Amino acid sequence: MTEAVEQNRTQTPEGGTDPLQTRKTARRGGGDPATRGRTTIADGVVEKIAGLAARDVLGVHTMGSGFSRTFGAVRDRVPGGSKSVTRGVKAEVGEVQTALDLEIVVDYGVAIADVAQAVRENVIAAVERMTGLQVVEVNIAVSDVKLPDDEEEEPEQPRIQ
Repeated sequence: MTEAVEQNRTQTPEGGTDPLQTRKTARRGGGDPATRGRTTIADGVVEKIAGLAARDVLGVHTMGSGFSRTFGAVRDRVPGGSKSVTRGVKAEVGEVQTALDLEIVVDYGVAIADVAQAVRENVIAAVERMTGLQVVEVNIAVSDVKLPDDEEEEPEQPRIQ
């Protein structure tokens, strides 16, 4: 960074220049600030955004396959464990584009095509707004239907405590 000292040549009654009128101005690099560096967004960031956006859609019961939900339920019970918002979401992130794969479980009675379309629209809007990346595709796999009388899946309790 270069600095230039600019003097304001105001005369004092004695004929000299006033030192209070000397000021420093800093010259900064030219060009658009957006071109002065690089921003990278991790796959996990995009996965979290997409997971939260997909869960917001009415008709989406949960995310992920049966195995990942069971494993996640066990992990959620571990002290200090947190609920995984990325369960059922896989992102591939490039420099300016991203592609997403989502695995969802829908509620019984909803139109699956309508839910998939709403999920796709909500995910694209959220990811593009928050990251600036162009979403090129959102693939949705419906892995199950949650029936009204199904109990929530509980992992088996260990025999030894």
